[in-house]
Amino acid sequence: MRRHELTDQEWELLAPLIPRAATGRPRMEDRQVVNGMVYKIRTGISWRDLPERYGSWQTVYTRFRRYALDGVFTRALQQIQARADAAGDVDWLVQIDSTIVRAHQHAAMTGRKGGSTGRTNRKDHALGRSRGGLTTKIHLACDGKGRPLAILLTPGQRYDSICARPLLERIRVPRTGQGRPRCRPDQVVADKAYSSRSFRAYLRRRGIACTIPEKNDQRRHRHNRGRHGGRPPAFDRQIYRRRNVVERCFNQLKGFRGIATRYDKTAASYEAAVSLASFLLWARSV
Repeated sequence: MRRHELTDQEWELLAPLIPRAATGRPRMEDRQVVNGMVYKIRTGISWRDLPERYGSWQTVYTRFRRYALDGVFTRALQQIQARADAAGDVDWLVQIDSTIVRAHQHAAMTGRKGGSTGRTNRKDHALGRSRGGLTTKIHLACDGKGRPLAILLTPGQRYDSICARPLLERIRVPRTGQGRPRCRPDQVVADKAYSSRSFRAYLRRRGIACTIPEKNDQRRHRHNRGRHGGRPPAFDRQIYRRRNVVERCFNQLKGFRGIATRYDKTAASYEAAVSLASFLLWARSV
């Protein structure tokens, strides 16, 4: 095994989820191709610069693009989450946050003539323009042990608070036996960016406890209203101290150079890369 390649344990977890054609001519070995994908995401190099030991770069890219559109790595992430949940290894103290990723100039060429217009890709491809240039924001929900549960990509200028609800609704951990997927955390921990009345009401409707600090202007508004301002929201300082876990999760994801800087043109490809990196984080801990 070379550096930046799958270990035997990681391949054992991923191999059953790789689709295989029943007919057709012999193709390159699946592990060789997936190792090329992992190497590319780890190092952030161009597809054309893949080492020859992974075979033709066109083959590796075509297979990656096919897996991205088919959601192979998303399903692989859900399956390894289900395995950990069945063993009681998932800490459902869920923490949410976001991070901004700079987009390379090569990722901005999605509007060229003949570019991708597939139904699986949004028109903006999760690219936004701000002072720092083109950026993508990764919204992440992780468990109490710092492992990704759900991922949402948006343009870099999108507010965190309006993405909190769709992010939590992406949490779906299947059961290994009968039963519906688990979608509800025991508790949600987030920073002040998520302190909105609508989000707190949404969590109450779903029966989810939360630890979110109150913004200063919200506190002043409540005090100005006197007894009509209502009680302050519950806040546990001891639990909030654990919020650094999601920051450490981002740090591990950005250890992949292809995640720390976005080189993928389409949102589907970049989300597949983040899902594959998330799968590898889980594979190290189960």
